[in-house]
Amino acid sequence: MSVMDKLKQMLKGHEEQTGKGVDKAGDFVDEKTQGKYSGQVDTAQDKLRDQLGRDQDQPPQS
Repeated sequence: MSVMDKLKQMLKGHEEQTGKGVDKAGDFVDEKTQGKYSGQVDTAQDKLRDQLGRDQDQPPQS
């Protein structure tokens, strides 16, 4: 079992809190880098939310 699978299992049912944590971490990085990498941070946040925020069995939300 991969680390990502273990994380998904631990966070199952807590998608809202996970999303808030991802947002907070991105805001922290933006603050520390003075927004220099905000595009890359936004992309990373979106990918993390996709990976951790929903089950693999559910289709992506449009």
